[in-house]
Amino acid sequence: MGHNIAVIGLGGMGTWHVQNIQKKVPSLRVKGAFDVRSEALEKTKQLGIKAYSSLEEVLGDPEIDLVTIAIPNDMHKETAIRAMRAGKNVVCEKPVTLNAGEMEEIIAVRNETGKLFSVHQNRRWDRDFRIVKEAKERGLLGQLTFVESKVQGSRGSMYGWRGYKRNGGGMLLDWGVHLIDQITQLDTSKLVKVDSHLLSVYTPEVDDNIKLMLLFESGMSAVLEMSTMCLIPSYRWHVEGTGGTLMIKNWECEGELYQLKQDAQMEWDEDIVYTEAGPTRTMAPRPKFTMNEIPLPEVKTDWADYYNNICDVLDGRAELIVKPEQSLRVMKIIDLLFKAAEEGHGFKCDL
Repeated sequence: MGHNIAVIGLGGMGTWHVQNIQKKVPSLRVKGAFDVRSEALEKTKQLGIKAYSSLEEVLGDPEIDLVTIAIPNDMHKETAIRAMRAGKNVVCEKPVTLNAGEMEEIIAVRNETGKLFSVHQNRRWDRDFRIVKEAKERGLLGQLTFVESKVQGSRGSMYGWRGYKRNGGGMLLDWGVHLIDQITQLDTSKLVKVDSHLLSVYTPEVDDNIKLMLLFESGMSAVLEMSTMCLIPSYRWHVEGTGGTLMIKNWECEGELYQLKQDAQMEWDEDIVYTEAGPTRTMAPRPKFTMNEIPLPEVKTDWADYYNNICDVLDGRAELIVKPEQSLRVMKIIDLLFKAAEEGHGFKCDL
């Protein structure tokens, strides 16, 4: 069974949705798109789809059973609610809303209408994240203790409408929502403490360089860092556990995984060890015979699987992967991170 979809907003991400669906999701047919900008609607000719003249025309088309919302963040809530009440299933770009309260309104309408609603958290299908998740699930690292996840650009300020507060711009609502979603999928225990440093270095209205600190009930501590002016990138992931350490350098997923040998006991030297760090025992290199380097887990993943899951749910063959309740939790965390930055201190929580 196939489904017809229309895209609301034909900017960079809206165009990507159309092209990705056309190439990789055979169960979906992109019938058309609507955008308030006439120049954007010129793209419909290149894409071979219908140019809708208004949002009302999209929502009134009986052939459309799914819409994807890819417009500025401050317009998500109103558009999603209108679409569901018009009988459409909805995929919404992230961040789903500007705060948790708005997301609760959307969930209430989802419950009222019975329509499918999901947020496009496509980076759950990123290869680097899936490698880390697979390593954890296979027990290759033991209990995770410290996780660092970093995304670092070098071009300075936020681009376009993402640089304006009224549109819901800023790094926390842009990349932050992705990294928080990933880390809460990596550790599903309760979040018990948060803090944040939200800097506005190059974009006066919004945060553009940020560091987020999250502590989970499991004992895992995470630092999520996003910057826009880093000329020497650090690693994408650095993950420490009681049984090993994993590092992924970049988007190409080059990296290393060292695992402790279960049968190799390390004994402390009686004498201080002299290293480049000076005289120390604690920071001396670990003996190589006590650990093994093993390959990073192999994973196969594709962003198109997000939409494949949506189609399977509509056809009654699967459970929704990106659930609205999960997105609500992410928005509650983001609300608290904004509050921590505003008040200048962290918060205990139960999220």
